[in-house]
Amino acid sequence: MNIFKKTIAISILLILLFAGIGCIDNEDTQGTETAIISDDTSNDESDTLNGFTDISIEQAKQMIDNNEVFLLDVRTQEEFDAGYIEGAILIPDYELASRLDEVPEDAKILVYCRSGRRSVTASNILIDAGYPDVYNMLGGINEWNNAEYPTVT
Repeated sequence: MNIFKKTIAISILLILLFAGIGCIDNEDTQGTETAIISDDTSNDESDTLNGFTDISIEQAKQMIDNNEVFLLDVRTQEEFDAGYIEGAILIPDYELASRLDEVPEDAKILVYCRSGRRSVTASNILIDAGYPDVYNMLGGINEWNNAEYPTVT
């Protein structure tokens, strides 16, 4: 079985598993969607799914350091106040559809949340609204913090 078929099979199993046990950490109660994430962590290539591109925190940091992106934090105000990535603009996922005028249409958009689920929802909202360059940071700020990348508090 080639790597693509293995990835699809594992992704389907993960979806079924998450559907069966629910959301363990109860992070997302509004507009929850399940992200399909490959278990192949041996490479650092991005993965385009549903029109947006999933990227690692390393790729995200590089894009941020190079000033290539509009950085969109889709967590709550309380989460944002506890620490955010420098330069991020806060628009909670549940407000994004009504605040699209605050997101530039001609920029690469890098979306993140706490663990990576709400950012999938937000990325889909942006794609559906016609934004062409949307990037979802896998693992969210949790993984960012685990890598000991800087945040503003």
